[in-house]
Amino acid sequence: MEQAEQTGQTFPKSDRLLKRSEFRRVYDAGKKVHGRLFTAFVLESDSDALRIGLTVTRKVGASFERNRCRRLLREVFRKHRATAGRVGADVVVNAKREMIKAAYADVEAEMVKLLTRIRR
Repeated sequence: MEQAEQTGQTFPKSDRLLKRSEFRRVYDAGKKVHGRLFTAFVLESDSDALRIGLTVTRKVGASFERNRCRRLLREVFRKHRATAGRVGADVVVNAKREMIKAAYADVEAEMVKLLTRIRR
């Protein structure tokens, strides 16, 4: 575990939005960014932390498909969050149905595009 922490490969709870009130705040005051695989809501914050919240509704698919979407989004965000730099923001990502059949590379490319937009 210490090796993962030293290389920055962890995804602690402090990097996630967990409470409904946090999600609501981002939905209400954040900017909407549309993509082919997901829609993101971005709200700048005062801290240096970039936090993410994920929503994958039943409209997307069966439970195993929704879980795959969440795993993909978490992993891609964890690997590429440095792309956004030291920007403080809360991001809520809503997966779309198209994500079920998307390859890892497609999800990765769209997340990198989102993170570079956040940096600007």
